[in-house]
Amino acid sequence: MNSLTAGGRLAERILDALAEATTDAPGITRVAYGPGERFAHDLVRNEGEKLGAGARVDAAGNLYLTLSGSNPDLPAIVIGSHLDSVAHGGNFDGAAGVVAGLAVMAELVGEGIQLKRDLVVLATRAEEAVWFPLSYPGSQAALGLLEPQALEARRSDSGRTLAEHMREEGFDPDAVRRGVPGIDAGRIAAFVEAHIEQGPRLVAAEAPVGIVTGIAGGFRYVDAKCFGAYAHSGAEPRFARHDSVLGFADLIAGLEAEWDALEREGHEATITFGRVQSDPTQHGGSRVLGELGFTLDVRSAEAAILDRIENRLQEILAEVGTKRSVTFELGPRFTWEPATMSAALIGRLDHAATELQMRAPHVPSGAGHDAATFAGAGIPTAMLFVRNENGSHNPHEAMEIADLDQAIRLLLRFVTDFDNSRDQT
Repeated sequence: MNSLTAGGRLAERILDALAEATTDAPGITRVAYGPGERFAHDLVRNEGEKLGAGARVDAAGNLYLTLSGSNPDLPAIVIGSHLDSVAHGGNFDGAAGVVAGLAVMAELVGEGIQLKRDLVVLATRAEEAVWFPLSYPGSQAALGLLEPQALEARRSDSGRTLAEHMREEGFDPDAVRRGVPGIDAGRIAAFVEAHIEQGPRLVAAEAPVGIVTGIAGGFRYVDAKCFGAYAHSGAEPRFARHDSVLGFADLIAGLEAEWDALEREGHEATITFGRVQSDPTQHGGSRVLGELGFTLDVRSAEAAILDRIENRLQEILAEVGTKRSVTFELGPRFTWEPATMSAALIGRLDHAATELQMRAPHVPSGAGHDAATFAGAGIPTAMLFVRNENGSHNPHEAMEIADLDQAIRLLLRFVTDFDNSRDQT
């Protein structure tokens, strides 16, 4: 498209190359610490070096592309996201944010602008928790924060550990285990992540770009069960039944009522039963179901709301257990913390959007992102969402390059304004 910036055209070309190389019908697949992610990192590195950026990788394989500023003593601006994907997913989740950073570099180089401070484009590893049951292990490792036991997490497709996959790709899990950081948190003036929106807010608002206010935290039970007793559907009277289906239905109804109450009070949360299953060797059309398995995923940007839902969950389990004569075992609990974006950086993005006469509404993020790691480490952090139809984690992601180009323009103005300002907090 002739109306795209030079950076936008670069982004389009890189994304097209990624799609062609990592297609896995019906979508694309870039497995964390696998060949698709490796190709993406190599491609991005090559494009960054062609722009004159210095390239290095850390012990976990995170990639840093640095366009040097005139004053290396100043803390850097970092723009980053991830390059892995879910299986048979879309091409833009994560990758759009990395190429947006490269596009900003391309615009600076093309205009002959040298910033005072370094500009770093960061491509993290293994953000998608579908591969390893961890929250942001790549960005955690980048800051030296990955817990040593996380290296023993096993990849869902291979059954082999994160440490094994790191070593196989030529990286150094022992250094990661010792907490050796890839980047000094104290040397980061601002971290900004661009990402496709994974919900419908920007589509509904008819806005190409949104400024993220916060990232939801949450908890997930990945192997929960409701136990009752198998029985004959005709012979077992109601008073004697231990029906796991009715127990599970009551659990759903109880949490739905709590969700209704939260929304009436003005709070945002999501409650999702993503997988519900029974044993096909035991279930049948003429049996009371004796065991049902499920997952539960709860998210909110408010830590107090997460605590409230967890407390109500435990109450509901006790109530339903008594009423239906069933028992629940929730199994392992996987948690991640909410993250609030920097008010100062949000203000700077608002100002940049105003300068560009660009409408960029404020939106929350219900999904997790690497930006949460940086915010949690006390680094000033911001996020941009790019309008995208059909959600994410599926082959039908529908981000328009023209919308990504608007995010690139906004990032470029933000970066140059930030670099020229006196107050850079």
